[in-house]
Amino acid sequence: MKQIMLGNQAFAQGAYEAGVGFISSYPGTPSTEISEYAANYSEIDVQWAPNEKVALESAVGASMGGMRAMSCMKHVGLNVAADPLFTSAYIGVNAGLVVIVADDPGCHSSQNEQDSRYYAMAAGLPMVEPSDSTEARDFVKAAYALSEKYNTPVLIRSNTRLGHSRGIVDAMDRTEAPLREYVKNTQAHVMMPAMAVRAHVVLENRINQIKADGCDLNRIEMRSEKVGVITSGVAYQYVREAMPEASILKLGLVFPLDEKIIREFAEKVETLYVIEELEPIFEMQIRAMGIELKGKELFTIQGEYSANMLKEALTGEKTEFTTPGAIPARPPIMCPGCPHRGVYYLLSKHKYTVCGDIGCYTLGALAPLAAMDTCLCMGASIPMAGGMEKARGSEFAKKLVAVIGDSTFLHSGMTGLLNLIYNGSTCTVMILDNSTTGMTGHQDNPATGKNAKGNEAPAVDLEALVRAIGVKRVRTVDPFDLPGMEAALKEESACGELSVIISKRACALIDKTKKPLYESTDKCRNCGMCMRLGCPAILKLEKGVKIVPNMCAGCGLCASVCPFDAIAEVMKK
Repeated sequence: MKQIMLGNQAFAQGAYEAGVGFISSYPGTPSTEISEYAANYSEIDVQWAPNEKVALESAVGASMGGMRAMSCMKHVGLNVAADPLFTSAYIGVNAGLVVIVADDPGCHSSQNEQDSRYYAMAAGLPMVEPSDSTEARDFVKAAYALSEKYNTPVLIRSNTRLGHSRGIVDAMDRTEAPLREYVKNTQAHVMMPAMAVRAHVVLENRINQIKADGCDLNRIEMRSEKVGVITSGVAYQYVREAMPEASILKLGLVFPLDEKIIREFAEKVETLYVIEELEPIFEMQIRAMGIELKGKELFTIQGEYSANMLKEALTGEKTEFTTPGAIPARPPIMCPGCPHRGVYYLLSKHKYTVCGDIGCYTLGALAPLAAMDTCLCMGASIPMAGGMEKARGSEFAKKLVAVIGDSTFLHSGMTGLLNLIYNGSTCTVMILDNSTTGMTGHQDNPATGKNAKGNEAPAVDLEALVRAIGVKRVRTVDPFDLPGMEAALKEESACGELSVIISKRACALIDKTKKPLYESTDKCRNCGMCMRLGCPAILKLEKGVKIVPNMCAGCGLCASVCPFDAIAEVMKK
């Protein structure tokens, strides 16, 4: 039956049709929805893991146990999973194992633009790259065939546009993949040095064999002999639109490259272009074959491509657009009623140095709160604060705070906290517990009490966990109690020893309890204190402010910061 599917939904459909039995992932835009859609299939055991490393290790275990397995993550998540990824290439598979990694050209929701094709090259793992929803489904099935034929994990490269664009997919029935027998094989599965050396030889021979065999996912589309383009993935769609007369070699298998078909295509065209988003990975390899081409001297390494950008690069003609007028900038902002807002207001008010982390709370770096000093990667806030304390001294640590979300703390924050305990740090750590993995769309995690299927699961007690690690000073505070949070922050940061404050209040988008609304009264003196909260429900007027009723979540923070009692609860009628 034909359906219109997101690329990420099509990946999940491909997993279902391929007989996949196990998926373990960590949510990260633009890959999150793959696992969410897959969770709708009763035949697939879908799990949210605490982090990408654990997710991939779980999938490797399922594959070794004889079940087709998958792990999905964003590009920076593959950094976290790199350790098992590289060694899984040595171990191989029992049942098929596929890892879907979603790149993010343009940094729509990421801290960098790294190109995951480098991982395929470095690890010696085959990688395929679809260009639309239909191929997303088809390439998953092809990846499992490759995986089991060559005894290797297979990478599938996606990106933001593929994952979040829709296309027509002819959905098919599931083909069950029988559970394969598990056979103990120490030589293949235990990577001690002697075994690993032999496995590396096998890996290199495998890649050479895949090169020699070729792949039907690569195809030549001959049109004009004057111009030819080698491309892959979503860039193929841009090329078709921008250069409709050009001949195209569309690479479906993006590592290892099929030198034979590349040479065959290059000989058929007068001028050869290589068009690829991000790094010049095809270009470097094809130039090394001695083939003349035009590539990154024309097309940028940074950001996303588009048909118009390609036209401009090739012809110098800029496409003009007519717009009705300038659209006001609307940067991302924390929602009305966000439990993180009051925390950042206090950190900014008292001029703390704040080491930040990855999540909704990263938005605390933006004006008017402007409370965050650093944001590096998942879990980095805590060890960075420890390092900063060692550089600046214990007095500096009294105004030094690391902030981290509940999901991020469970992802990679616990080891950082252990590091602070072990090495005698005295700064303050704030765990912003909003009872969800918010930034990626409210996925569950080990602290929420539900699993990826929405079923009840054990919920870790963060305060008990922090105490068990060895932190002596731990307290849990409601961030809507602004005076209480302010007192806790002052006491813990001045105590001269490591302390943890857990700011506990559910995300405003999942907290269904009714709250009072607040309105501005004639007491307002236009001082602007409430505007410092950066709440989108508060509008600045020529005289005073207005609180938008259908946006206000009734958190009461604006009333707490107003020095003139000009904000009051709406009277119930």
